[in-house]
Parts: sequence; C-alpha cells; structure tokens
Amino acid sequence: MMRPYPPNSAEAIARLLAMFLVTDGEMDHHEIEALEELNVYEVLDLGRKQFMDVLISYCDDISDEADEQDGTIHLIDKQRIDNLLTDVTDRSRRILACALAIDVTKSDGQISDPEMALLRYMMDSWEITLEDIENEFVKQ
Repeated sequence: MMRPYPPNSAEAIARLLAMFLVTDGEMDHHEIEALEELNVYEVLDLGRKQFMDVLISYCDDISDEADEQDGTIHLIDKQRIDNLLTDVTDRSRRILACALAIDVTKSDGQISDPEMALLRYMMDSWEITLEDIENEFVKQ
C-alpha cells in the first residue's frame, strides 16, 4: 500500500518522478543530478530533502509489495501506476509531471524501454501529447 499524498501535491508529482527513477532497475546518478540541474525542487516547491524522502518512501513501499514467495519486486505494476496517476488530476500539473518525467529520463543519455513504456502509458492515460507539453513550456 502506497503512502497517501494530497491530490495534485508536490509530493504526488515527486512520487511519479521517483517511479521513473527506479523503473528500469537502475537509479543513474545523472538522473539524480538532473533533478537539481532542471530545477525540479524549485518547480515543485519541494526541498531536496523532501524529494529524497518521497523517493525513499516510494522504494520502501514497492519493496513492501515484494512477492511473498521469492521476494521479487515488480518495478512496473499496472495497478500501482494507475493508482499513482489518479493522484494528479489537474491538467496543468499533469503536463508539468510529463515534462519533468521526460527531462529526468533522458538525462542519463538514453530513455530505457521501461521508461519509454511508462512515459507513453502516463501520457496516454492523461490524454497529453508532446504538443501539449511544448505549448505549455516552449516560448512562442
């Protein structure tokens, strides 16, 4: 069971980013450094320590869900993802979450297949396109 965060909160978005950080089974230091370089903490209005607390809590929560038989941790679980996506209902916050997820996942020089699948699923679920993100963040 995931810890509850208020809907549309900085913590709810931070948890989505945490999901991206661990989804390929490797937490690359470039992705962690990118959080600072991309001003993620400021954009979310969440301190670095608070973000790291959300990341650690996410890792604890998914390890608590480990398979009782063999201890397998499912990094990508449709039900968990769907539950986390429902925590962000505001369209502008969803677009922000997608933009940050894209930036963080590509910060290590490549977007892994699990990261790409998760990104596509999130954007499809929320009906957000790359054009929506571009319109929100690219200066006209």
